[in-house]
Amino acid sequence: MEILGASLRICVDDLEAAIPFYERLTGGRASRFARGDVEVAAVGSFLLMSGPESELEVLRRVAATIAVKDVDEAHRLLDELGARIVAGPLPTPAGRNLLAVHPDGSVFEYVDQRG
Repeated sequence: MEILGASLRICVDDLEAAIPFYERLTGGRASRFARGDVEVAAVGSFLLMSGPESELEVLRRVAATIAVKDVDEAHRLLDELGARIVAGPLPTPAGRNLLAVHPDGSVFEYVDQRG
């Protein structure tokens, strides 16, 4: 499985107030999208998320988002290594994702940009 990078997930109360800080910090521009009732801004290696507390509570359990070349390949390897797949692979606005619980209890989202 080829890991292309990782994004840190940060839940914020005010997305509009948080974006300028992270844009200046990274020197990049925010790419915005929604996942259900949660508004997301991707800025460099940061995923800023804002929305109802009931949804953010679930999102906070995910340690990081791992970009991979192919989610299906990640799924096979994670399964082989004893991880528990709790969701996916599912289509996303940018590709596909899955959520996996590693044997140590850590939860990660794996994403690709394949359609």
